[in-house]
Amino acid sequence: MAILNIIKEGDPVLRKKCRPVEEITPRILQLLDDMHDTLEKAQGVGLAAPQVGVMRRIVIVEIEDKKYEMINPEIIETKGKQEEIEACLSVPEKFGLVKRPQWVKVRATDRNGKVYEVSGNGLMARCFCHELDHLDGTLYIDKAIEMYDADDIEDAE
Repeated sequence: MAILNIIKEGDPVLRKKCRPVEEITPRILQLLDDMHDTLEKAQGVGLAAPQVGVMRRIVIVEIEDKKYEMINPEIIETKGKQEEIEACLSVPEKFGLVKRPQWVKVRATDRNGKVYEVSGNGLMARCFCHELDHLDGTLYIDKAIEMYDADDIEDAE
């Protein structure tokens, strides 16, 4: 397993649309494992393949003691609205107020090639939306109503 370099805002890779995964190969499985290690070290809740320089439609989310590996994920249903503060491992020391659905349902393929659906509410819904946006070259800062520096957030606490 390896800790991968997380690409930061300004790198054009983060603005590109990812290609679907056609076949789950040993290389894809290794990428999933490395992404989990990288996310754990960075202490984040989600990571998309383009954030580590791989232009494939792969996302991992680790939230509420559950780990989701999503290959070729797509949001198939949404409900409600929420406005909350978001951050991103690729945009360090910045935060933004973003509007997202309150609830989402995602269809994806797991590492064994099985298609599954998962739904999430609140933070999980935000995380799913945030990570899937990365696959189309969109960062949360593109959708933010307001942006804050880390100092602004600390002052508010």
